[in-house]
Amino acid sequence: MTINRRNALRLTSLAAAGAGITGGLTGAARAAGSGAKGSGAKGSGAKGSGPEGSGTEGSRAEGSGTEGGRPAARQLVLTGKRTAADIPDVLVPGTSYFVHYELRDADGNPVGTESAQCTPVTVGPDGAFVLASLVLLLADGMITASTVFQRPLPALTEVLVAPRRWSHLFAVTGGTAAYDAAIGSVTIEHLSREDDVLTVDLD
Repeated sequence: MTINRRNALRLTSLAAAGAGITGGLTGAARAAGSGAKGSGAKGSGAKGSGPEGSGTEGSRAEGSGTEGGRPAARQLVLTGKRTAADIPDVLVPGTSYFVHYELRDADGNPVGTESAQCTPVTVGPDGAFVLASLVLLLADGMITASTVFQRPLPALTEVLVAPRRWSHLFAVTGGTAAYDAAIGSVTIEHLSREDDVLTVDLD
């Protein structure tokens, strides 16, 4: 084809039109990349810094919820009646004994059991130094705890008339169901040979 003035003007017009179309598409793509999806409501709005990202809903679950699966702080006060035990008259280092209690709540309703396995480490004229593990089996789950404590001799605590009152403290080591990941303490006060009161404080 012969390039004359008319053909040159036509080619120039076509090139300009093509450049306009290409520029329009590029602009549209740029707008799409930096608009609603890139930096608009979805990118840095509701999801990035709004309710879902760092707003009310996000901090409520982490800050004031169960926090790592732990239950909320609470206290349980239970009374126990001993139903089984093999406490020897003379404690011997390394020789374990166990106790078992039926537990009731403040209204006198049965709520579970208390079981402990105890092992004297040293025994002296004033009592024994004892390692112990405790399991509270309750209607809504189980609580486990452990301790070391100074125990009066059985001659002072196992008599039927005027037994010596004493108490000891357990550290909660965990639990199941409603007490999953529980931490806290269990204070047991022995009122008599067969009766005790448990105060369970969960953090």
